[in-house]
Amino acid sequence: MKFFIDTANLDQIKEAQDLGVLDGVTTNPSLMAKEGITGKDNIIEHYKKICDIVTGDVSAEVISTDFEGIIKEGEELAKLHDQIIVKVPMIKEGVKAIKYFSDNGIKTNCTLVFSVGQALLAAKAGATYVSPFIGRLDDISTDGLNLIAEIRMVYDNYNFDTQILAASVRHTMHVIDCAKIGADVMTGPLSSIEGLLKHPLTDIGLAKFLADYKKGN
Repeated sequence: MKFFIDTANLDQIKEAQDLGVLDGVTTNPSLMAKEGITGKDNIIEHYKKICDIVTGDVSAEVISTDFEGIIKEGEELAKLHDQIIVKVPMIKEGVKAIKYFSDNGIKTNCTLVFSVGQALLAAKAGATYVSPFIGRLDDISTDGLNLIAEIRMVYDNYNFDTQILAASVRHTMHVIDCAKIGADVMTGPLSSIEGLLKHPLTDIGLAKFLADYKKGN
C-alpha cells in the first residue's frame, strides 16, 4: 500500500519523506488555506516546492466546477510538474473532465467520493485514483471502511486500473484497516503514519536492552 501525506505543510512533508516510506502528497484548498497559502501564484509556487521534496505523485485540486474551467485549470496544473495529479471533484462536470484528461494522458484523482456508484463512474471515466473519504463517513455514523471494501470488490470484478486512495484517514487504525481491506493508497496526517512506529513492548524492550548494556559497560 502506498503512503501519501495529506497536508500542505512543507515541514511535515519533509519529515515524512525523511522517514523513507512516503509515496506522495495530497492537498486541497482547505489545507492550503491552513498554511496561509493564498492567491493563484503562491499556490502554484507551493505545489512546485512540494514536488521538489517528494518523488511521488502530488495531487493538486482544481477550483472550477464547470467543464471548461476544470479543463483549463487542470491542464495548467499538469504542466507544472510531471508529478502533478489533477484532483477533480465527483460531480457531473468533473466526470466529463476526468474522461477528457484520461484521453489526453493527464492523470487524475477523483475526490469527494462517498458511494460505490460514484467510484464506479470515476473508474469508467478513467481516473487514476479515486478518493473515498472514510473519516467523513465515520463522522456521520456511516462505515467508511465498508465503502473501501465494496469499491475493492467492484474494481476487482472488472479489473479497473483506478487505484483506491483511502482519504480522510484520521488515525493509525484507519491505516491498518485500509491495508487489510486492500486499499491501494492511504492519505492521512503525519501522526497516522508515525503512529505505526509505536508499541509499548518495543519501548520496554529497548529500555531493558540499554539498561543491561550500561550494567556491563
